[in-house]
Formats: sequence, C-alpha cells, structure tokens
Amino acid sequence: MTTQVLLPQGWPRPKGYANGVSTAGRTIYVAGMIGWDEQAQFHTDDFGGQVRQALQNIVAVLKEGQAGPEHIVRMTWYVTSKKEYLAAGPEVGKAFRELIGNFNIAMTAVEVSALIEDRAKVEIEVTAVVPD
Repeated sequence: MTTQVLLPQGWPRPKGYANGVSTAGRTIYVAGMIGWDEQAQFHTDDFGGQVRQALQNIVAVLKEGQAGPEHIVRMTWYVTSKKEYLAAGPEVGKAFRELIGNFNIAMTAVEVSALIEDRAKVEIEVTAVVPD
C-alpha cells in the first residue's frame, strides 16, 4: 500500500502518530474495540492489558476483511483516564509495536467520563484502507 504521511513543512514529526495520511483503496471501518475477548469477557482491569486486548480484537476484525495492521490509516482512542493512559505508556507502546507496528497512523485520543461497558478503560476505532 502506498501511504503518504502528511507533515506540513516546518512542523516537527509527532511522536507515535502522524498528523495525517493519504492513501487509496478499499476502506474498512472497525467499530470501537474494548479490552474484552471474543466472548465479551474481561480478563484484566489493567489499562495496558485492556489496550493489548483491544488491539488484538482490531487485528482479528481486520483479518476478517482480508486486511492487516499495515492497512490502518486512522485510529480514535477513547480513554476513561488520561492519567492511567499516560502511566501505562511503556506497556501501551510495547503492545502497539507488537500488534500494529506502524506509527504512520492519524490518531486522536480523547478522555471520556465513561464507556458503555463499565469495566472498559479504553475503546479504539479504526479506519483501514486496503490497496486496490
């Protein structure tokens, strides 16, 4: 897939994401994935552990659409605690590198007061583009 990272001249390279990307192909929209397994069971209340599971869920949905993490162009993260998100940075980064691997993704993270599932600490939406 040919993806162009959009970085206006003179802007510093963001850490861990891209300001924008441009690509073409078949689009896959992945609904918000949370940190439970395929049977809707939580195995941890640890923020980093829930991120890892949510990312695994994303990879599984992409695979069903004949896509992979390399096709992700946009992510939106909803977190219930900015402090917990920042504190789990090393664990989140490790899971991201292992499961997604690509930081050339347009990303947004938003702190929210709650998610629909009470135990959920993070919900991640994805848009992926598979080349024609």
